[in-house]
Amino acid sequence: MNVTRFAPSPTGYIHLGNVRSAIYPYLIAKQGKDGRFILRIEDTDQSRYVEGATDLILETLTWLGLDWNEGVKKGGEHGPYYQSERRDIYHAYARKLIRAGRAYADPTPPAEIDKYRKADAAKKIPFLYRNHRPASADTPTTTDDTAWQPGIPLRFKSEPKSVKWHDEVMGDLETGPEVMDDIILIKKDGLPTYNFAHIVDDYEMRVTHIVRGVEYLSSMPNYLAIYEALGIEHPKFVSLPHVLATQGNKKLSKRDGAKSVIDYKDEGVLKEAMLNYLACLGWNDGTEQEIYTKEELIEKFQISRIQSSGARFDEVKLLWQNGQWIRKIFDENGVDELYDRTVSRDEASLKSHEMNPERDSLINFWPASAADYDETYQKQVLSIIYDRLKTLSDLKNYTTYFFEDPRIDLAFLQNNKFIKKLSETEQRDLLSAVIEKLQDETDWSAAHLQDTLNDLLTQTNRKPAELFSLIRIALSYADFSPALHLTMNVLGKDRTLARLNATRSAIVNDL
Repeated sequence: MNVTRFAPSPTGYIHLGNVRSAIYPYLIAKQGKDGRFILRIEDTDQSRYVEGATDLILETLTWLGLDWNEGVKKGGEHGPYYQSERRDIYHAYARKLIRAGRAYADPTPPAEIDKYRKADAAKKIPFLYRNHRPASADTPTTTDDTAWQPGIPLRFKSEPKSVKWHDEVMGDLETGPEVMDDIILIKKDGLPTYNFAHIVDDYEMRVTHIVRGVEYLSSMPNYLAIYEALGIEHPKFVSLPHVLATQGNKKLSKRDGAKSVIDYKDEGVLKEAMLNYLACLGWNDGTEQEIYTKEELIEKFQISRIQSSGARFDEVKLLWQNGQWIRKIFDENGVDELYDRTVSRDEASLKSHEMNPERDSLINFWPASAADYDETYQKQVLSIIYDRLKTLSDLKNYTTYFFEDPRIDLAFLQNNKFIKKLSETEQRDLLSAVIEKLQDETDWSAAHLQDTLNDLLTQTNRKPAELFSLIRIALSYADFSPALHLTMNVLGKDRTLARLNATRSAIVNDL
């Protein structure tokens, strides 16, 4: 049985790299029988706590469908799941280390420690606190756990030596004794450091795989020393290489403009696409497959296929995959399913809104003018535009002219590379021929409109690019519109003729 955890700190939004560190343990936990995926919040650094950050974490996981089996909001037999509520548990393990002679109270003031650090820097030697360990750490009363009380930092008493360990991604690793140190276990405020708390929590919660970034590798010798001192076995270590910035030269970070995953949700990226993209950012199953459902990811994911080098974030690839998922959802489930996504009425959005009602997560991706039309008409529009969307927010740019008459812009018309070959008189005459032909039509179906347009090509002896570009722009004044016969079918006969007449009149007045 695989037991994994995601243990973020509530210090702000979680960006793409953070979320990948939730996806991989989720996939590991879901493989095999009775796996457990745990969500706990590492909130022991109260100085960095950000109000509302936990709600954003919950919203992100809920939206992506990373359902945790136990943890925050769900409970379980290994709680509490906020580290700030587990103080007594950490103190019990700390006192065990004191009694074993492997931890000591350290009243040394920060100013004195800073002097040690500066002195070592002047000597050009690495600063190791164990070289400045207070004499009191070696007194006979050191193992009396009642001698330490919260209010004084508690340090680990290291016994430097070489260590070897295996990482499921990085392979066999080893370091010398020079990297072990007397690290702080419990801070002055009585709360543990990450270095100590995660070891206790993972042991108490029976975690089998620790999945986290490679930045923690440098601390592994100290972690291993604490496991040994406590007499407990450590889980398997799965170190994830960095998600790199777009340029590929450094780690993607908030300082570099890395966006929150929820920002992408609000911009119209689908949860399936985001999960798909992040899962494949540094992993592949050895095939050419690029589009994976969550079920396929669970089935095919293997730790051994995680790459050991950094993976570059490519927003262009993310948006390409999102477009593929938009088409996949429409093709497999129809327009109703995709339409529900455009007004954010999926279950995950509703749940996230319940958890954080002050944040408007129920976004409508349609232009404001679409509110004047019913769902049936909006779905007609979506049915002919969906295959050009990269994100759902593209609806605002691609569909406005279906809901409101566009502003006539003759300069835009004349700059078209096909239309500018025609004189304004030719443009007027062509529009007149089109209007005359369409006025007599009684069948406004898309199929019949296609036949009518083909007849107009023969009648006017014009190339499709010339005639159809003229009609398309007169109807939309947009850089893009769907197939012309589909656009006309959705707009309807009256509105199609009205727009063609309007553009013809503007050309006549400009002559």
